[in-house]
Amino acid sequence: MGPDAFLGVEQAVVLDTDVDRAREVATQHVGFYVTRAPHQAANMRRLGFGDEDMAGGRPSRRLVDAIVAYGDVDALHARVREHLDTGADHVCVQVLTEDPAALPLPQWRELAPALLGR
Repeated sequence: MGPDAFLGVEQAVVLDTDVDRAREVATQHVGFYVTRAPHQAANMRRLGFGDEDMAGGRPSRRLVDAIVAYGDVDALHARVREHLDTGADHVCVQVLTEDPAALPLPQWRELAPALLGR
C-alpha cells in the first residue's frame, strides 16, 4: 500500500451477551449483503468462503462469526483493537440491532468510552 496509505476498515458489531440473539441479528445483516449485493458475495468468495457459506440467503455461522463481532463492550473493543494492532489506521464501527431502521443510540453511548479511550 505504501508508507502514506490510509487503511480504514469497517467492523460490524452486536452489543449483546446473549450469543444466540446476537448471532441472529448478525446473520440477518450478513444475509442481506450476500443475497442482495453480488459484489459482496464475490468478495466473500475471494476471502475463501464458498457457496455453502451463502446458500439460501442464510449465511453460515463461520461466515457470520468472521464478519460480525458480538458480545459485551470488552469483546467488541478487543475485536476493534485487533484491526488497529494489525495495521488499520481507522475502524468504522457499525452497530447492528434487532431493528435495522432504528439508530443504536444506547449502544453507541455504551461503546463510546471504550472505543474512544475515555
